[in-house]
Amino acid sequence: MQPKSAQHFAFRLKPGQDLYQSIDSIVKANQINAGWIVTCVGSLTNYHIRFANQPNGVEGQGHFEIVSLVGTLSNTGSHIHISISDSLGNTIGGHLLEGCKIYTTAEMVIASTNEFTFSRAEDGSTPWKELQINTKK
Repeated sequence: MQPKSAQHFAFRLKPGQDLYQSIDSIVKANQINAGWIVTCVGSLTNYHIRFANQPNGVEGQGHFEIVSLVGTLSNTGSHIHISISDSLGNTIGGHLLEGCKIYTTAEMVIASTNEFTFSRAEDGSTPWKELQINTKK
């Protein structure tokens, strides 16, 4: 489904802000029901990421570049993945969790549409709540 129109939100997060919490706050403040991350560049001093098929997140400290941030966003629940690299270029990625603290900046653009609503529900295809896309009439 291709949206015919989109609204865009551009913003910068500052040192010490929590990446996940900040995105969630912007989604809720703007009542985004169907959104996605267009781009993000920045850096972290702390990360908290849940790797594939693992029950808990892993935390670390240092200086990390955000090399990718993607996700579907909704005020009823978002699903965001992050990849970060260290000073040697070693890269890890997985589910973004609370606890990723901005080092210098996170420059972001989010897009949304009012043509759809995103929600999450168990649909029997997996054991998890998966994305449900509803078209507004």
